[in-house]
Amino acid sequence: MTRKVVRRGLNLGLALFLAALAAPSARAQGMFYQEVQKDGRIYVFALAPEYESWSKSGEMGKATTRLGYGPSGETVVFDSEDAINYYNFKHDKPGEVFKKPVAAPRPADNFSVKLGGTIFTDFTYQDAPKIADADRNQVNKSEFEMRRAYLNVTGTINDFIAFRITPDVASRQATAASGLPAGGKVSSNLDGSLTIRLKYAYGQFNLDKVVSHGSWIRIGQQQTPYIDYLESLYRYRFQGTIFVDREGYLSSSDVGLSARLAFPNDYGDVHLGFYNGDTYSKAEANDQKAFQIRATLRPAPKQVTLKGLRVAAFYDRDAPVKGGSRDRFVVAPTFEHKYLNLGFEYLDAKDRASGLAGTGEVKSNGWSLWATPRSKVGLEGLLRYDSLKPNKSLDAKKTRTLIGAAYWFKVQKAPLAAAVLADYEQVKYDALLAKPEEKRLELKLLLNF
Repeated sequence: MTRKVVRRGLNLGLALFLAALAAPSARAQGMFYQEVQKDGRIYVFALAPEYESWSKSGEMGKATTRLGYGPSGETVVFDSEDAINYYNFKHDKPGEVFKKPVAAPRPADNFSVKLGGTIFTDFTYQDAPKIADADRNQVNKSEFEMRRAYLNVTGTINDFIAFRITPDVASRQATAASGLPAGGKVSSNLDGSLTIRLKYAYGQFNLDKVVSHGSWIRIGQQQTPYIDYLESLYRYRFQGTIFVDREGYLSSSDVGLSARLAFPNDYGDVHLGFYNGDTYSKAEANDQKAFQIRATLRPAPKQVTLKGLRVAAFYDRDAPVKGGSRDRFVVAPTFEHKYLNLGFEYLDAKDRASGLAGTGEVKSNGWSLWATPRSKVGLEGLLRYDSLKPNKSLDAKKTRTLIGAAYWFKVQKAPLAAAVLADYEQVKYDALLAKPEEKRLELKLLLNF
């Protein structure tokens, strides 16, 4: 912008008080201008309150001082930028354009709340065993069911504190009828309804700026170290839980205090905690607590072929009562690739229900192998085989075979997910376990948002 253009603009803005400038002071159209010579200086005011304050105290507030700027080389003190331009116009000096100060950026508001959800729903046809209906007919049970309905409320209060609240569909409600006389019944109009219970509710203290990114401390009802980890790799929780969860050896949630330390450069992590040990579905009954720890090593996170390789080891030291035992050890190598996810679990468990003399300890072990070959177009297979020996002292096993095909719909980004799965599940029991063979055909749907 040229000086000529600037000056024309100033002429237009100051036209209303040109005549008034010839006087020592003026008030016109709500504008103010005053020059005062004092002690060899010239004081210039465009703000009446500033002039009145200076007249009483002799002190300027915020001011701009220019040495040698006066007609005879006097120092000129201005109370504002407007005063500078008024002075320039009166004394035939070029107008000036002042840049507005850039406001300092406001601190980021790190409070946020997000709402998400998870839905598992399916149709199941039970080929074996058959069941008896109300007329005692032998039929193949079939049902549409809602297996899971989460509402996830997550958020951050600031950079340091986060939280999660997740209510969950538990099961169909049935009223207990203990203590009634023979033939007595009790019921509720809620019987058969899906019951909602709390799955997760915890506060999290982020340690990203203290140790390493992804490290934290949690307190409340939260994920246990192993199941949450493996289910992030085995994406078929909507078909059924992983081996140690499905057989009742571990729970996905419990109440306690835990911490996670992430290794730098994505080499793995350690997650450990103290929990009630009675899972999120039961209240604590005594003084016993569970200590759980999982350590995961990712040996080559930057190597193209081997970056998907992980090895996890998990240990759970617990007791139902003093002197009892509820110990679990699990080792789980896994491999991720764009065309194949592969995993193996080995479980070794010890259980003693009581600390009283004569109570025996039950030892069990088992393993699970699963693979999910996938294509570029969303089609994916599910192959899984579980083998469990519930009691090592008995030569009897329970096995599960799963074969399925899934289609994963394209989504914009995680955590959005949508998939449909058709599968066949067969569960066999050796004769000593005295249970009938199970066969199921299932159609299952996953929606996550």
